[in-house]
Amino acid sequence: MMPPFWFLAGWLAAALSGALVADEPWPSPLLPPSPAPLRPMPSTELSAELRALALEFSPLPDVPVDPTNRVADDPAAARLGQALFYDKRLSGPGTVSCATCHDPALGWGDGRPLAKGVANHPRHSMTLWNVAYNRWFFWDGRKDSLWSQALGPLEDPREHASSRLQLVHVLADDPGYVRAYEDVFGPLPELQDAARFPPEGRPVDGDDGHEHARAWATMTADDQHLVNEMFANMGKAIAAFQRKIVSTHAPFDVFVEGLRSDDPLKQSALSPSAQRGFALFAGRAQCIACHDGPQFTDKEFHTNLVPTGEGDDPGRGLGVMRLKDDPFNGASVFADDGGVRARTKLSFPRGGWELPGSFKTPTLRNVAATAPFMHEGQIATLEEVVDFYSTLENAAKPGLHDEKILRPLLLSADEKEDLMAFLISLTDEVLPAELLTAPETPFLP
Repeated sequence: MMPPFWFLAGWLAAALSGALVADEPWPSPLLPPSPAPLRPMPSTELSAELRALALEFSPLPDVPVDPTNRVADDPAAARLGQALFYDKRLSGPGTVSCATCHDPALGWGDGRPLAKGVANHPRHSMTLWNVAYNRWFFWDGRKDSLWSQALGPLEDPREHASSRLQLVHVLADDPGYVRAYEDVFGPLPELQDAARFPPEGRPVDGDDGHEHARAWATMTADDQHLVNEMFANMGKAIAAFQRKIVSTHAPFDVFVEGLRSDDPLKQSALSPSAQRGFALFAGRAQCIACHDGPQFTDKEFHTNLVPTGEGDDPGRGLGVMRLKDDPFNGASVFADDGGVRARTKLSFPRGGWELPGSFKTPTLRNVAATAPFMHEGQIATLEEVVDFYSTLENAAKPGLHDEKILRPLLLSADEKEDLMAFLISLTDEVLPAELLTAPETPFLP
C-alpha cells in the first residue's frame, strides 16, 4: 500500500489547470511582497540531507535546444515572433492576439478560470513562463514542439478563429513582415494570385463543407505545401520569442546559490518558514513525486481528483491520438531535423484511452503569480489549492484508471503557512521590458 505521505505527489500535477467560464479575470494573482534587504542569517531550518537535496532543484539549466526549429535561437526570428505574438491581425475578427490569453502582466496567463479568445474555451490558459523547457505542450500534450504549439490556437475557432491562408496574407501584405520574414527564412512566395491563394482557407477535419475547407481544396498540393511551410515558419518565429520567457532567479535560487557557496547572506533569501515548507514539500508531503527538479515538474500527466465542470474531458487520452495525427508534429516534413528527434519521442507515450482525465504537471516556478489553478481554473487561489489537497474534501470520485497516490495530508495551519512560503519563494518575474510589448518594427534595426 502506498503510504499516506504520497498524497501531494500530484497535488499541483494537473493541479494548475482551469475551471468554468468567467467574464472577468480573478483578482490579481498572489505576488510576494517587495523583497527586504538580505541580512546575514545562518540557515538552520534544513537537515544536511535536505540541504543536499535542494541543490538538485537549482539552478535551472540552459533552455534546451530544439533541433526541429533551426531558428529557435536566432535573434531576428525572435523579434519577428514577438511582433506576431502581439499582433491582433492574426485573429479572424482582428480582436485577439497571443497576448490576449498570455498577458505578461498576468503571469503570461489571463487570470481567468477558462480562456476566452474569440469565444469561450473549455480549459484554462497555461502560463508561458519557462515554456521552452516543456516536453509536451497544452494540458493534454497534443503538441510535441513549441513551434507546433503556437500554430494550434491560431486556427482554433474559439481562440484566434483564423486560417493559415489569412495569416500568410497578413504576413505577405505587410512590408515590415516581408523584410523580417525574408531575413530569417529566405524569399517569400508570391501570394498575389487570389485564384491560387484564396484570402482564407485551411483544412477542417470532419467538415469538408466548411468554407475554409472548400477554399483550401481549390489549391494545388504544391501551393498548399508553400502555405503550410510559411505557416510553420510563423510558428517557429513565435517559438523563438517564447524561448526568452524564462524565470531563473527566484529567492529559492538565491538560497541554493548560498548553499553552494556557503554564503549566509544568500541563504537568508529563503525565510525559516519557507525552508520548513521545502522540507515538507520534499519530505512528508512528497510533492516532488510529480514536481521534481529545477523545473518543478515531471513533465508528465496525472489525475488530480479536483472536481470538474459538466462533461468529461479526456485529457491526455485524446491528446496522444491528436499528437500522432498532427501534420506539424516532429515527424512531419516541417521539422528541421527531418524527424530524427520525433522517431524516438513519439514512440514512447502511452496511447489511446489509457490515460483518461490526465493532465500535464505544470511548473511551479512563478506559481504564486499564475492564479487561478487546474486545467479548468477550478481553484481561485494557491491557499485553496493547499487546503484542498490537505483534506481532499469534495474530491472527485476516483475512476477505474485514476492514479491512487493522492492521500490527505491533514496539514496543520503552520504547515500550510510554511508550504505557502516555499511556493511563493519560487516567484521571479523579472524580464527585460522590451519583451513585454510588440517591438517597434518586426525586423532588427
